[in-house]
Amino acid sequence: MNTEIKKKILHKIKEYDRIMLFRHIRIDGDCVGATKGLKAIIKESWPSKEVYIIDDEHSDFLAFAGEDDAPMPDEAYSGALAIVLDTATSDRISNPKFKLCREIIKVDHHIPVDSYGEIEWVEEERCSCSEMIADLYLSFKDELKMSNEAATYLYMGIVTDSGRFKYRGVNGDTLRCAGALLDHDIDTEKLYAHLYLEKYENLKFRSAIYDKMLITEAGVAYIYIDREMRNKFGITVDEAAACVNLLDSIIGCLCWIAFIETEQEDGAVRVRLRSRFVSINTVAEGYHGGGHACASGATVYSRDEAQALIADADKAVREYKATHEGWL
Repeated sequence: MNTEIKKKILHKIKEYDRIMLFRHIRIDGDCVGATKGLKAIIKESWPSKEVYIIDDEHSDFLAFAGEDDAPMPDEAYSGALAIVLDTATSDRISNPKFKLCREIIKVDHHIPVDSYGEIEWVEEERCSCSEMIADLYLSFKDELKMSNEAATYLYMGIVTDSGRFKYRGVNGDTLRCAGALLDHDIDTEKLYAHLYLEKYENLKFRSAIYDKMLITEAGVAYIYIDREMRNKFGITVDEAAACVNLLDSIIGCLCWIAFIETEQEDGAVRVRLRSRFVSINTVAEGYHGGGHACASGATVYSRDEAQALIADADKAVREYKATHEGWL
């Protein structure tokens, strides 16, 4: 699949001595896994190459994955190759200095919206960008080397973005890539402990989520988490955002949404939207966001705007139910 594009990307990686890797704002397991995994593959294959991930985004949830590289002057970007991973639009690239690089490669699995690379490898049917990097390695095993470190990062990205192989988009290729990575002796017990063990306070927080959640008439489950609620349970914004997955198994609810107040001065409220059967990305696009058909993110700036988003999601679910059968 996309063999010629992958050959071009490999050629560019071999051509450049300095490569800068970039990812999206509000980092998650996939963009971190894809960037760190690709860096490890390149360094294992060509130890003399300079490969950097410079990003001031931080996530307590992913702190175990290790720090990124220290900031560098603008001159360091000049003449370098930029590879942007897991980022559909250029305005969501966390480090804007990607523009200073000589050439830009885009590797992504989101619905294509913004064309910003000289070379673009986009496969929206893939469940994760980390799967694409694993596929790149498997396509050129005679030239690329996979370390245990790289395999662990990529497996982390696949597992988190696929919901442990549960979400739409998981197919035979996904499992074949994951299986090839597991051949590199990944300590899955340790990885899963980092990803899925919870603090006692988080369980109490979960109880509060179920107590306060609401459901619209058409079948949209949602929760609004303000700063007071987060502070009460000692929950970070990232931990609060993950609670959207607590609402994913309600019969008749085809969409579930979490609103999380942040500490930003502009009053931004992070929004995570998930769905079953019905596409929800078009709703997110109306509120400073976007993403996959059934997994998107957005931002609102008031309770009124949050209510408007809920109404739009409710409308989408209502229309889907009216025109489809077999949903649960």
